[in-house]
Amino acid sequence: MAAALASAVDVDVPPSGTGCADCDELGGWWVHLRRCATCGHVACCDTSPAQHATAHYRATGHRVMRSFEPGEDWFWDYGTEQVLEGPHLAAPLSRPPEQTSPGPADRVPADWTSLIHR
Repeated sequence: MAAALASAVDVDVPPSGTGCADCDELGGWWVHLRRCATCGHVACCDTSPAQHATAHYRATGHRVMRSFEPGEDWFWDYGTEQVLEGPHLAAPLSRPPEQTSPGPADRVPADWTSLIHR
């Protein structure tokens, strides 16, 4: 990760929770999760109906997100629109593996595939 972006990453800040904080507040659901590498805010991906990770970037200027999906360790830079490699962040590194995707299971509508962004 470039030195200029290193200041955008706080390796010590934990994630805000195990699901999209914004969707949880609104009773919504998500497809995949992203974690802000600056403040730890967990938000939903651009495939998700609400696209809260992008909204977080636009509201805060926090340009680096990390996947918050089990088995994934890539970072996304909204400033350059590029996938990056980055440092190891504070645990946990993903949503719980038993948590469904899309999720949470009790809020995902039966017609969810017609509601996502492709």
